[in-house]
Amino acid sequence: MSADDVIKAHVKALKEGTERARGLAQTLLNVPYGEGDGEKLDVYIPSTDSLDVPLVIYLHGGYWQFLSKEESGFMAVPLVDKGVVVVAVGYDIAPKGNMDLMVSQVRRSVVSVIQQYSHISGLYLCGHSAGAHLAAMVLSTDWSQYSITPQIKGAFLVSGIYDLLPILSTYVNEPLKMTEEVAVRNSPSKMVPQLKVSSSSCHIVVAVAENDSPEFRKQSEEYYKTLEASGLNVTMEDVPNTDHFSIIEQLVDGEYHLTKVHMHLKHK
Repeated sequence: MSADDVIKAHVKALKEGTERARGLAQTLLNVPYGEGDGEKLDVYIPSTDSLDVPLVIYLHGGYWQFLSKEESGFMAVPLVDKGVVVVAVGYDIAPKGNMDLMVSQVRRSVVSVIQQYSHISGLYLCGHSAGAHLAAMVLSTDWSQYSITPQIKGAFLVSGIYDLLPILSTYVNEPLKMTEEVAVRNSPSKMVPQLKVSSSSCHIVVAVAENDSPEFRKQSEEYYKTLEASGLNVTMEDVPNTDHFSIIEQLVDGEYHLTKVHMHLKHK
């Protein structure tokens, strides 16, 4: 397949999964978490009598310039059956949004979710690709500037980017227009001391696809090693027979290895 066809197939898979999830779950769509047009999220609610439910916030990928929350509900397909609430967050992708804004938006979305769902049994984060970068930035937040300090129990960082410097000179940065300074202050690899302060009790899973490109694999391995060396609770999952796209697409399947890892985290 050509690169364009691969992307089209990926978007189609995520969209179909999201449509399935919208058929299976009760949904609250376009819930605002801020003032901006793009600051909205979708909630996928399981039919359960239990008030104490785990909640997963999903941050979509797309190199900070593609995709949206409209393709981001797919993991609710297996999870709502298991009594898990899934929240898909929208944020202002480039060129409308810049990196500082996107990071601020996802942080505020987490605060808003906790304020609206105060009775959840556990809060979990999941992000893919650029979304894994944003999830790692959430884990590295200085919450003293916010009204609340989220207790994130588990984070699932799938095929992420943790050092933005290598992408400065690539086409990815064209709509983002990041300077070196912006890239440094938004690189999770440079913020591990803050992550240690903010998220020391969080179990972090760094997942990478067997057939991810060498740069993605290197970034995941290096970030994992840095977290591990800092004494954090982190595990690495190298997922066989997957590539950068299938590793996340398969979360629609309850039998998929990463879905099981996800569920295992929530039962701890």
